[in-house]
Amino acid sequence: MRMPETAIDLLFETSWEVCNKIGGIYTVLSTKAKTLQQLYKDKTIFIGPDVWTRENPSPYFVESRSLLKEWKAQAQLPAGVSVRVGRWDIPGKPIVVLVKFDGMYAVKDEFYGRMWELFKVDSLHAYGDYDEACAFSHAAGIVIKSICEYAGVKDKKIIAHFDEWTTGMGLLYVKAELPSVGTIFTTHATSIGRSICGNGKPLYDYLKGYNGDQMAAELNMQSKHSLEKAAAHAADCFTTVSDVTAVECEQLLERRPDVVTPNGFEANFVPSKAKFESARAAARETLLNVASSVIGHKLGNDTFIIATSGRCEYRNKGIDLYLDAVKTLADMNPKRTILAYVMVPAWVKAPREDVAHSLGAKRKTALPDPVVTHTINNPGEDPIYLRIHGIGFDNSKASKVKVVYVPCYLNGTDGIFNTSYYDLLIGMDATVFPSYYEPWGYTPLESIAFSVPTVTTSLSGFGQWILSSFKNDFADCGVNVIARGDFNYDQVKEEIAGALYYLAKADDAKISEIRAAASETAGKAAWSYFITYYVEAFDIALARAAQR
Repeated sequence: MRMPETAIDLLFETSWEVCNKIGGIYTVLSTKAKTLQQLYKDKTIFIGPDVWTRENPSPYFVESRSLLKEWKAQAQLPAGVSVRVGRWDIPGKPIVVLVKFDGMYAVKDEFYGRMWELFKVDSLHAYGDYDEACAFSHAAGIVIKSICEYAGVKDKKIIAHFDEWTTGMGLLYVKAELPSVGTIFTTHATSIGRSICGNGKPLYDYLKGYNGDQMAAELNMQSKHSLEKAAAHAADCFTTVSDVTAVECEQLLERRPDVVTPNGFEANFVPSKAKFESARAAARETLLNVASSVIGHKLGNDTFIIATSGRCEYRNKGIDLYLDAVKTLADMNPKRTILAYVMVPAWVKAPREDVAHSLGAKRKTALPDPVVTHTINNPGEDPIYLRIHGIGFDNSKASKVKVVYVPCYLNGTDGIFNTSYYDLLIGMDATVFPSYYEPWGYTPLESIAFSVPTVTTSLSGFGQWILSSFKNDFADCGVNVIARGDFNYDQVKEEIAGALYYLAKADDAKISEIRAAASETAGKAAWSYFITYYVEAFDIALARAAQR
């Protein structure tokens, strides 16, 4: 591990996903924390939103009365802003300040006006989650200022790091109020880039022709884009997570990132060698039993199990491509039975009672709608559900390829699996993440950490890292990166199907070789390697702050 070249007195990192598990940013922060603690001990303070109640407490936060006790006793925070201090219950157990920010709504016009005057942030077109994000991040900035003033800022090396547009207002506040503090802004995906792709527009071939401000107006994204752009330009150091997103930032935000900070990984949730095979066997038993209960007939132990997972961004995450590739695979008439899971949360009503009842039955019987594990509230509007039926998957006994849709969060309490995603992932034979828009891509990295070979695309940051670091071959790295562009959908579909066909027919020796390569590759993406990019960002931020 590279030790910091410059000592740091305080390091703040603010995110909506601190102690608040929503998406991939939670994984970034919660796995990076251990390495930051090793480097800076309790000089690192994470700041997140206090969106929890006594009835619904955060499962990741352990409150402490002693941490930052002296500061809390004298802190004079605005009305409606309060804090709880504790530790994040993850490896490293860093200090966390959770901020209650309700009081910021009453004064939002005041700080919106100030941020327009200082940084030309356009909040007039705000809607949706903009106000909530800005209320939190402005309050977070106030808390950072309070802690800094208590600790003293003179001759101190202090960094305030903000993740995603949702924290931009906090960064701008710190920049205005604490000029001696080095600021870092990380965009994990530009809001306008994601919106362009989500609206079905081609991004990559036409990127140089897009103007971020113009597209924001067209897609009703003015406020989010304006805030993100202002934060990127105001920050002492601007970073993003991959080279592919750096190009996007340069065009749409009009600032090239100073440092690319790829997302590292801590595989501390992967079972030890002694427990690995038993965990894999248990996962496969669960995956096969659930699928057999849904489709109405028993699947054999030699079934080849594949899956895709992630947020329900149908096109951006390549879920459409995954399903079409599985259909192409079925047309190739594989010799082994293929079980293809789609593990993507949707608007779920409840676990299916008939499926739950069938789980314990030795003999499986036919059920209506044998493609989904849970009842969906809006099946007529769910693109995944509609596509599965539209392709014609019926999961009959005669079909060699079965598709099962899991439209719920796999957190261990879903009512069908009652097992976490990671505890199921270990039982897979392969995964597919054919993203169209994927600034980094944790899911394929998680997959290879469990020795599960994966297929992804060149449009993901992770895919780009693989291409720059390894041979693009399953046997070399456990990953197959398929070149994807704006207009080669059918070609990519065929290549994904071909890759899965190859894995399904490979002998045990070849599969063992591939699985070992996958695990080794994951180890090279550990935070102990990737933290060096963050240290570089810290040095840049402190150097620029020192010049003011």
